[in-house]
Amino acid sequence: MTKQSIFGRISTLVKANINSMIDSAEDPQKMIDQLVRDYTNNVADAEAAIAETIGNLRLLERDHEEDVQSATNWGNKALAASRKADELRGSGDIADADKFDSLAKIALQRQISSEREATGAEPTIAAQTEVVDKLKSGLNGMKDKLGELKAKRSELLARAKVAEAQTKVQDAVSSINVLDPTSELGRFEDKVRRQEALAQGKVELAASSLDAQFESLEDLGELTEVEARLAELKAGGRTQSQLES
Repeated sequence: MTKQSIFGRISTLVKANINSMIDSAEDPQKMIDQLVRDYTNNVADAEAAIAETIGNLRLLERDHEEDVQSATNWGNKALAASRKADELRGSGDIADADKFDSLAKIALQRQISSEREATGAEPTIAAQTEVVDKLKSGLNGMKDKLGELKAKRSELLARAKVAEAQTKVQDAVSSINVLDPTSELGRFEDKVRRQEALAQGKVELAASSLDAQFESLEDLGELTEVEARLAELKAGGRTQSQLES
């Protein structure tokens, strides 16, 4: 994984608008689960890459420190050789003095080489330090986003459980709503009302039949009275006829 790809992935994930992604998803729960997996995997990858980058930086820093120390050591050796040469030259030992001057020159050359190595590594170390700082900052941002995602997932799960509980309660309430014709009590009440209506119908039917019987009796009584009066008329007529004869 190159530094460019690390920067790109971290930058994209840190800048991602999680709420917008979740709101636009057809299934927010699946979207959050997928985002949590993606962020978790990318955090792990970033941590591994950053650890490697930090390790390389520390190697550069140690090499730089060694070059700085080496330059110091060679400088001290050059100084010691130069002083020895001066001492020998002062005592008239020109040949040995020249040898120590030559050693001082060699030490100075190596000092210069170590200083160049140290100076040359400093821009790289500075750049790598900046990279590491940015990677650490980006990693912390990714971890914050991951924490936000997990909190969002917990919130949605809690809301889903509340909604499920509310649905169950509403279903239970609906099942005992006496005003709802589809509820158990509603169906039972409708059955009772039908039975009451049937009983009332039978009562009315029985009453109607009884009234008819009484009406027939009244009619019979009326006919009997008519027959009696007719008999009286006839009887009265015979008596009148007998009186005339």
